[in-house]
Amino acid sequence: MKKTVLLSGLLGLATVMSCNDSVLDKVNPNGVTFETYFTNDNELVAGVNGAYAIIQGFGLAAREWFFVHDLRGDEMATGGGQLETPRNQLLIGVNDPANSVANSVWTGWFRTIHRANVVLESANKTTGASFSTAIKNRVTGEAKFLRAWAYYELATLWGGVPLYTEYVKSVEGAKARSSQQDVYKQVIDDLKAAEGLLPATYAASEYGRATKGAAQVLLARTYLQLGDYTSAKAELEKVVSSGLYKLVDNYLDLTNEEGEFNSESIFEVVFSPSNGAFNWSGPDGDGTSAQEETIRTQEYSPIGWRNLIPSDKMINSYESTAKGDAKNDPRFDMSFWKAGDKFNNGNDVMKDENVQGNSSKLNGQTLKISWRKYSVLYKSNSGFTTSGINMRIMRYADVLLMLAECENELGNSTRAIQLMNQVRARASVNMPPYPTANYPVGSKAQVFAALQHERYVELAAEQVRNFDIIRWRKNKKATAEPISYFVASKHELLPLPQTEIDNNPKIDPKDQNPGY
Repeated sequence: MKKTVLLSGLLGLATVMSCNDSVLDKVNPNGVTFETYFTNDNELVAGVNGAYAIIQGFGLAAREWFFVHDLRGDEMATGGGQLETPRNQLLIGVNDPANSVANSVWTGWFRTIHRANVVLESANKTTGASFSTAIKNRVTGEAKFLRAWAYYELATLWGGVPLYTEYVKSVEGAKARSSQQDVYKQVIDDLKAAEGLLPATYAASEYGRATKGAAQVLLARTYLQLGDYTSAKAELEKVVSSGLYKLVDNYLDLTNEEGEFNSESIFEVVFSPSNGAFNWSGPDGDGTSAQEETIRTQEYSPIGWRNLIPSDKMINSYESTAKGDAKNDPRFDMSFWKAGDKFNNGNDVMKDENVQGNSSKLNGQTLKISWRKYSVLYKSNSGFTTSGINMRIMRYADVLLMLAECENELGNSTRAIQLMNQVRARASVNMPPYPTANYPVGSKAQVFAALQHERYVELAAEQVRNFDIIRWRKNKKATAEPISYFVASKHELLPLPQTEIDNNPKIDPKDQNPGY
């Protein structure tokens, strides 16, 4: 049996897809190996499930992934002194190569890549009657999608990173940094392959797996990062023309438990209520079931830790009659908790004296405002709790708004306005169509300003804003820098983790990103 080696950021797999450092130092002559395990369809599926499990875990969607995105945008402010130092560093731009939050995300994505590579290499070798072409193709598509998502995140956050397309069998397999462009090229290649292999839909028992539509959306997001609006538009048009997705009436259903896998959802990370079974030991899911939870409620809840609250810029960006708009945007009340709001199925009322931490300024008033999205308080009276609410990674409103952006850039502002108004016409929102008093749309620049506003309020705290800012800045579309601490040639990227520099023999300290 070959010994599996742990490289920085890459999880070697023992006992199929789950191990720890101590296991990696031992060889079990009776144990399962890559070479002997994948003998039928069920084992291929179990293998790709192990890659999903990493994303479900502590280091990614259950905690640190949403923090990295939220802390690096302009939607958030500190809830008070309870915000831990590594999180506050990211919030104020004091980026440290030893930052534990950012490094957990780096490690989580490389572990996802490694598990995906194991599946891809094993699926490529499968032969015989115990394997069906349909399952082999689907699993290959899923693994390519997950690897592409991981590299899309890594390239956008860190720039060039080591590019692994085979699983690492020894320390000699360590790679130097590839360029950001080469990493994006790999993402595009993987997603084009996945698009042709993945099904458009699944039976309900398989919800949460990557679909053709998810591959198309991620491909469009990648093209947008590259400023390729023509290619992005082509992928988004496929999603729209599929007829599989539509906006839901109730905006609350986009981030609650009852609205999971609705008609607007394109891809979700699955969590399930399991009596508080949050994997505090981290850093990843155990891969044996989906019965793990997320800590989002406890982190942001008004009666939880309340580590992050909406920034004053965020809450004052919603249209309101106080600013001369025709109507108060209902999405404000459906995105935030404030004093007087009923929660716990209407049995309790939110009171400022029960909410710890900082206050906000809204239209000149001092209020305690907290995030409602992904909060389980609507049916619970405890903020100190984990929950089974799925993280919505892709949804149809985002598709329509990305398509509107493409149309505006490509000279079709009329359709861009129509697409934005489609999002605003959601039954529970029903905002007046553009143009409005504060958002005229008589020029390309005005349409873009309205689009920036619409994306900001529609997709608030859904881990979209950070990458919007990055691509608008990079592609010179932003009219003003939204991040107050931003220093050019530094804050575009996070610093490479110090552990990667120390442990990867192919990466030298001089390879560190500029400014660090």
